[in-house]
Amino acid sequence: MNAGDMSQLSLLDLFRLEVESQARVLTAGLLVLERDPALADRLEVCMRAAHSLKGAARIVELPVCVDITHAMEDCFVAAQQGRLRLGQHTIDVLLEGVDLLSRIAQAPEQELAQWRAGRHGEADAFLAHLAAAQSAAAVPQGEPAAPAALPAPAPVSVAASGATAAASADTHSPARDTDSAGDDAERVLRVTASSLDRLLGLAGETLVESRWLSTFTGTLLELKRLCRDSDRALETLQQALPAALAAERAGRALGDARRHLAAGQELLRRRQLELETFSRRNTDIAQQLYDEALASRMRPLADGVQALPRLVRDLARSLGKQARLDIAGLDVPVDRDILEKLDAPLGHLMRNAVDHGIEMPEARQAAGKPAEGVVRLEAWHAGGVLHVAVQDDGAGIAPERLRAAIVARRLADAGTAARMSDAELLEFLFLPGFSLRESVTTISGRGVGLDAVQEMVRQVRGTVRVVSQPGQCTRFLLQLPLTLSVIRALVACIDDEAYAFPLASIVRTLRLRREDIRLVEGRQHFDLDGRMVGLVMAQQVLEHGQPISAGETLPVVVIGEGSQLYGLAVDSFVGQRELVVQPLDPRLGKIRDISAGALLEDGSPVLIVDIDDLVRSLEKLVASGLLNRVGQGAAAAGAQQRKRVLVVDDSLTVRELERKLLAAAGYEVEVAVDGMDGWNAVREGDFDLVITDIDMPRMDGIELVSMIRRDARLKSLLVMVVSYKDREEDRQRGLEAGADYYLTKGSFHDEALLQAVVDLVGAA
Repeated sequence: MNAGDMSQLSLLDLFRLEVESQARVLTAGLLVLERDPALADRLEVCMRAAHSLKGAARIVELPVCVDITHAMEDCFVAAQQGRLRLGQHTIDVLLEGVDLLSRIAQAPEQELAQWRAGRHGEADAFLAHLAAAQSAAAVPQGEPAAPAALPAPAPVSVAASGATAAASADTHSPARDTDSAGDDAERVLRVTASSLDRLLGLAGETLVESRWLSTFTGTLLELKRLCRDSDRALETLQQALPAALAAERAGRALGDARRHLAAGQELLRRRQLELETFSRRNTDIAQQLYDEALASRMRPLADGVQALPRLVRDLARSLGKQARLDIAGLDVPVDRDILEKLDAPLGHLMRNAVDHGIEMPEARQAAGKPAEGVVRLEAWHAGGVLHVAVQDDGAGIAPERLRAAIVARRLADAGTAARMSDAELLEFLFLPGFSLRESVTTISGRGVGLDAVQEMVRQVRGTVRVVSQPGQCTRFLLQLPLTLSVIRALVACIDDEAYAFPLASIVRTLRLRREDIRLVEGRQHFDLDGRMVGLVMAQQVLEHGQPISAGETLPVVVIGEGSQLYGLAVDSFVGQRELVVQPLDPRLGKIRDISAGALLEDGSPVLIVDIDDLVRSLEKLVASGLLNRVGQGAAAAGAQQRKRVLVVDDSLTVRELERKLLAAAGYEVEVAVDGMDGWNAVREGDFDLVITDIDMPRMDGIELVSMIRRDARLKSLLVMVVSYKDREEDRQRGLEAGADYYLTKGSFHDEALLQAVVDLVGAA
């Protein structure tokens, strides 16, 4: 809903919008006043915001809100007149008032009726707190008054300028500006997000289609070259004719042919110039259309970080610390979807900075630092990428402390940890469940914050890095696409089909010489900066065509991270492209290893690879032990046909235990990391048995069994459930869904699982 549609809202809806808008103004202003209580412009903005809310509350008949805002307004007026000094305690109470107003405004109708009926004890408590705070902060009579003064014309801090911008942008609330918005109704329209997405998709297709003309222009250039070569051939033939024959009919015909060809060349030249001009103009217009459509999806960073200064301030206070947030790049445009996804990760990074980074005031002063710590959030565009950095000026991360935590959690032995570089040690911070805290608090210690940050970044095809200087700072840098609608990708050819690999997910590309391929423990590897990386044929993992034979060099795309790096051998590199992402038809479901599609300049389709999914497929292929080698056909890697079992479990430990146990018994085993992965596997593969857990992300085991039973082709496939749930009702639920056997992990042992498999499908 926008300003042009305010006539559609009730008075209560308008009041709620106004409270939301003015609460942002008050919060931003109070955080600035906490640092400099004498800023006259901030006091004026806060006073007017409280006054506006008082009038709006009176209109919707909420006397309790009238009393709250009137008391807050009096407080700001007293500060303006020099009768009151706004100290930290008074700011705390005023922020409580802002929170209370927001809660009342968002209360459901039944609760709101109770607020209208009479003042609650919560409101009485706030008014008493505010009165006490004002009394304590009052300037004694007879003392020279210190009215608020305008700030000196010195450079304004980023935090202050950010708050000022937010305040000035929101000073006029939607409720008060309904009339003026109505005057602008011809220029302001209501457009849904889905409409903008469709517009952007069409603009992208237009851009792709416009680029197709360039290939046609290239064809005309080739035709011109052929005409020129033909003319030269005719000239050579004419010169080779005997003089007598050249004067006869054959010579004249040859001359006519050359003249006609010259006329055709001239016409072709003119049309080619016209086409090039049209193509250039068409592409420019299409690019402008696309840029405008893309801009409509963008929002300034300020829209997504309004709550962060308050978060940093309140968290620091609760920990007995002093900290503020400075923000640079509030006007940087960010894709709407990415900005929404940034909300939780930025909150995690702020809590991490204040809790783990910023020291206690005494420790900071002892180290020669100001008592107040600074967390800095920056955003900028560079190289077609959105960069977001969060840095604190705290204690940093001591490598030895991190190394000790890694060893204590048995993530690496002492010898391995000792050989790790600082950068490698810092990567452990992103592991699920990893924390440097020895105990869990309400703020940290569970090790889920940075893991969530990395997961969000992966979802949008970005990267995150961390660097630290012990005793000085810790800095997290997020590199994200400017938009989710366009990606920069490397297009590679695999069995005559085009596949796009997002550049942000590629570690390296190289051309590997045949003699550089090494055989290590039966697998092909190559050296990459001193470490051995496994080599896998793209055709095998994508199940598309036959494995290729290596020529002089082999094009390789290196993907993965940390210790899980893989070199994916492709047929050829087509080149880097900027692709407009086209979502796949939802009726197809999740296609393994593929995230979306796009069109190349000539209009031909290209599949965009889901790198995370592809790495999982590579891990399963490596675990199967059935890797093909360069120059080796698929048949050469196979052995005698064995009974095939699919193991579906989100626990790596359980998955590997079952896989090794079954493989040792002679079964051919594939694994899937969750129910959705398992569903894709059974649709594409040919299995004799599926062994599945119940509790899994994306799709649980019960749903997987039900979908198998509903599928006409798969309904006879044998399914065994192996689960920790050992109650009779759990067993009954699994069997009713269609499972052929139910085995509990609590009573799980090697013989029980193997015997159950033999009972169902026979020996391997």
